Amino acid sequence: MSAPLVVFAVGNPSRGDDALGPVLCGRLAEWLENEGLAGQVELVEDFQLQIEHALDLVGRDLALFIDAGAGTPAPYAFRRIAPAAGIAHTTHELPPEAVLQVYRQTEGGEPPPAFVLCVRGESFELGEPLSAAAEAHAAAAFACLQRLCRAPRLDAWRTEAGHAALAA
Repeated sequence: MSAPLVVFAVGNPSRGDDALGPVLCGRLAEWLENEGLAGQVELVEDFQLQIEHALDLVGRDLALFIDAGAGTPAPYAFRRIAPAAGIAHTTHELPPEAVLQVYRQTEGGEPPPAFVLCVRGESFELGEPLSAAAEAHAAAAFACLQRLCRAPRLDAWRTEAGHAALAA
């Protein structure tokens, strides 16, 4: 049986602030274990989203995509997303909306409600560590992740997205 919530953490740990997704995934894994919530959440960490990730959505109640963004309002943006066709550049690198569309096409139904937590990054140079600004943004995003995982329900996540939109 699948965990009701799947979290995709995307990014390259070797490219400065692009490591925000994997860093938050590691922190979240530890926190979920300590809180006794690990069985309720499946964490999927990868360098980028691919069409195969649509299969990770099967049987889920909610999905969350975590990534870093250069132009994202600080410290992060949290919003609901929907399937969208025609926005992929290749089949090897997809935005979350395209993964949802692949699910729709392959499974013949609607994907679970999905959200994006995009954390502002400042520096994405190869071989660089997380910037000080990204560390601060990660701390704020992690507090959001804790709220989301304590209340893995669509109504609670919609409320959180509304609060995030007002703060931006």
